[in-house]
Amino acid sequence: MRILMIGALAATMLLTAACGRRDADPALEAASPTPTTTAATERPDSPTLAAVKRRGRLNCGVHQGLVGFAYTDNRGQWRGFDVDFCRAMAAAIFDDPNAVRFVPLSASDRFAALNEGRVDVLWRNSSWTMSRDAGEGFVFAGINYYDGQGFLVRRSLSLNSATELNGARICVQAGSNAQANADDFFRSRGITYRPIVLPTEEAARDAYGREDCDAFSADISALAAARTVLADSQAHTILSDVVSKEPLGPVVKAGDERWIALVRWTLNAVILAEELGVTRENAEALSESSNDPRIKRLLGAEGEYGAMLGLSDDWAKDAILAVGNYGQIFDRNLGSQSPLDLARGLNAQWNARPGGLIYGLPIR
Repeated sequence: MRILMIGALAATMLLTAACGRRDADPALEAASPTPTTTAATERPDSPTLAAVKRRGRLNCGVHQGLVGFAYTDNRGQWRGFDVDFCRAMAAAIFDDPNAVRFVPLSASDRFAALNEGRVDVLWRNSSWTMSRDAGEGFVFAGINYYDGQGFLVRRSLSLNSATELNGARICVQAGSNAQANADDFFRSRGITYRPIVLPTEEAARDAYGREDCDAFSADISALAAARTVLADSQAHTILSDVVSKEPLGPVVKAGDERWIALVRWTLNAVILAEELGVTRENAEALSESSNDPRIKRLLGAEGEYGAMLGLSDDWAKDAILAVGNYGQIFDRNLGSQSPLDLARGLNAQWNARPGGLIYGLPIR
């Protein structure tokens, strides 16, 4: 009996629903929106991008002066690995790599400057950590350099490992992860040391140069840069110990998803360009002649991917024409064409031999 009642009730509900459909106003049905998922025009505009366009330039936070990454040359022009990524963004937005103002920032004030809106993006060798990403209201849009912390010492000490620095004075920079990483390394091994904390990387390097400390601890790329400006660079060596993982990348404020995407995909575009063999020299020709759909999408010859970022279709081509692909940026500033002469190592493409961690995300 109960089953019959349930069946009758279900039939009544179906009949009522059917009648409701027959009586519905066709005009209202026609006005009902059709669900869409990817239309760029339906996404909210980026307030950061709008402000940048109104201003006519990108405000880019960089290091105060670190050879290879961000520094001014003899003519007062900004140069370096991170500087080139700022220029790539300016080119993607304005088709002008010079439409950027570089804002030199210390480790202590870099995040405050970003939070207060003094810079639109931070390209300043900043490590992606949980506390910064999840706890401080910032978003890392990617990784442009895989680094790790090490120790610079004088060759005359004849050290083979950082474990031999028991009781040593070690210079570190305030406002960075250097002291915490050194603490973790030595404490886990029962080794005592004396941290000498200086306000800037330059001050820490200078103190080491004056022999106010026995070692200088920082990211290995920063140590390589520091060694090039010491009085006798050959008198110093970087120990083989790597005591931390330091994934460095661009940082933006949370809350503007479309701006985060713009930063992420500009970085990705130059990474993907190297993987696909697109260079500063051949990008223009390939945009017209290539039959590879991946290259055509990258260079704006196929699809409308720029609109998803609020940019023109050839935004990535403009960035590549301005600064080159990732390998060209690396070689010019950090690699074989630079005083640092750093090996690609972890920063090699994923499909190189030997392979690294640099991996281009697909544009499709």
